[in-house]
Amino acid sequence: MEHTGLFFGGGVGVLFFLIWLISIGLGIYFFVLLLKLARRGIVALDLYIYAKNREIRTRYESVPDRSEEI
Repeated sequence: MEHTGLFFGGGVGVLFFLIWLISIGLGIYFFVLLLKLARRGIVALDLYIYAKNREIRTRYESVPDRSEEI
């Protein structure tokens, strides 16, 4: 009995090959989704930091200067 190569056993080898291709495709797809999520998180964090810095500046820079009282 000789082996026929990669697809020995008829459809079983083809089935495993298709499952392997689908899992590779899904892995790449989920990796791209993870990158998109990370980029959105970075943008959201930048906006939060900008808003907090602006709030701090308006709160403390609007206080009257004490040197004018002396």
